Amino acid sequence: MEKILIATNNYGKVKEIKEILDKYELLTLKDLNVNIEVEEDGKTFEENSLKKAKVIYEKTKIPCIADDSGLCIDKLDNWPGVYTARFIGDETTRRKRNLEIIEKMKNLQGEERKARFVCVVTYYNNGKIVVGKGEIIGKISENPRGDNGFGFDEIFELDNGKTLAELTLEEKNKISSRKIAIQEIKDKI
Repeated sequence: MEKILIATNNYGKVKEIKEILDKYELLTLKDLNVNIEVEEDGKTFEENSLKKAKVIYEKTKIPCIADDSGLCIDKLDNWPGVYTARFIGDETTRRKRNLEIIEKMKNLQGEERKARFVCVVTYYNNGKIVVGKGEIIGKISENPRGDNGFGFDEIFELDNGKTLAELTLEEKNKISSRKIAIQEIKDKI
């Protein structure tokens, strides 16, 4: 069974990826006692995910998948985009980021609240690069809702009126941008 290293310590991401790439032996940085922080300084999700996968592969020599994802709000020129995780600094909480986004959008209504969640996943193995991209469309809710999920799930509302955090894990995994991107990777490797 081929080993693939998942370049994250985020338990939610690991669980989601393991459900999709179930035919591989998946390892995490924690499994290997590896502590590598890769600075996400790229201008695109693609640049950041490739950089992470390549740097971690070079340190471990294990085929690696890494992702970069973010929220893109149409009315705000795709802000926060590639800066989603750090637009108000690295030392903050998910809740503070979510409330900051809601506050910034308080005067926007209807279609003006439209947003996309984009995820780019890169598989890197000794120079071989495979990229998958997923995207879901929704809008930013007026208040955080739901207890399931992580990141921006509690403020990303789908057409059915539920936020991602109000879905079960199974429901979310059927439609998530990461699932779409990972499935594309799986189909290509």
